[in-house]
Amino acid sequence: MTGAWALLGAVAVVAAVAAVLRVRDGRVRAAKPRLDLPAPVRDLLDRDTPVTLVQLSTTFCANCRQTRAVLEDLAARTAGLRHVELDVTDLPDVAADLKVLRAPTTLALDASGAELLRFGGVPKPDRLVAALRPHLPDPIG
Repeated sequence: MTGAWALLGAVAVVAAVAAVLRVRDGRVRAAKPRLDLPAPVRDLLDRDTPVTLVQLSTTFCANCRQTRAVLEDLAARTAGLRHVELDVTDLPDVAADLKVLRAPTTLALDASGAELLRFGGVPKPDRLVAALRPHLPDPIG
């Protein structure tokens, strides 16, 4: 009987963790100020683009392709927005410096490299558009 209670407790813990992860997935968060960016990220910025979405991915990331598709589509139809992807599989120091704990994590950076916002997982397009709108020169189409 003790084994059944232990199994039931383990299932409850796993269900709670899964629920928390599902709620957090794709949520856009305001950025914390940074003084500098790691060189591999800084090199991806374009001074002529108001906002660059830097997607930090890994080789075996399950959601990275889906995130890439959402972000590329949004960037293609939005003036002043660019999407780039950086594989941090062999760059753990970059991920650690940016405090990235999961892949994909996407940073929205302005032309100077200031972090505007970040989100983990596959973004919810409507929330992402609403969060980016104040930082872009033209309405998102």
